[in-house]
Amino acid sequence: MLSLHTIKPKPGSKKRKKRIGRGIGSGSGKTSGRGMKGQKSRSGASGFQRLGMRKLMLATPKLRGFTSPHASASVVNLSALSEIFATGDIVTPKILKQKKLIAKISDGVKILGDGDISIALTVKGCKVSSSAEKKITAAGGTIKA
Repeated sequence: MLSLHTIKPKPGSKKRKKRIGRGIGSGSGKTSGRGMKGQKSRSGASGFQRLGMRKLMLATPKLRGFTSPHASASVVNLSALSEIFATGDIVTPKILKQKKLIAKISDGVKILGDGDISIALTVKGCKVSSSAEKKITAAGGTIKA
């Protein structure tokens, strides 16, 4: 018969609280499960652990140099543009990819001022360095955002 005094919780659903620091026999006495020395063994250290810093340090290659993932725009020089395009052509990231001057568009495209240009081009949707901008406008070209 079901009565209030016979009701019990399902086996395994209730777990006793771990009593930390209550003697050697308890299994978590002395250092209370905090190990020996170090930052995590001290009181009040829970809010000051730099977990994100450790991940960053491990992810950064050591003594080998690396390319930052934040500065990876595809780069094209003016000398390459003057060889492939004709006067009055429009230069967009899509066209640059079709002509195989860049590998990917997703990180953006930047035109740098290395080399000379004598043809008038219209540049759309690309970042342009200040020296490249001067050379393109001097040749009669335009830059649109």
